[in-house]
Amino acid sequence: MKPMELALTRIGNSRGIRLPSELIRRHGLENGLTLEVRGHEIILTAKSGDPKLSWEATAREMATAAEDWSDWEHTGSDGLDQIAWDEPQAKEAPDHRKSLRK
Repeated sequence: MKPMELALTRIGNSRGIRLPSELIRRHGLENGLTLEVRGHEIILTAKSGDPKLSWEATAREMATAAEDWSDWEHTGSDGLDQIAWDEPQAKEAPDHRKSLRK
């Protein structure tokens, strides 16, 4: 396909371009675009129409990624493990920081 000149169109306080509908259909751009800047080039690609991952698929991907979550280990001392979650809560939450100072 030969180069196509596109004019910038005012969209509120921004500027945008209009793509011909035939180009949108041919390249499957109905779900939107992904924009990437590489040096002096702007690359537009079709946005993936894949649905979001299920919780199970997300957990599987996280497990295979072997991510390091050790930064979150310090949350064990936040006192939440000392709250009786099965009992009705008082209208005002107790100050659990006192028990952490011991």
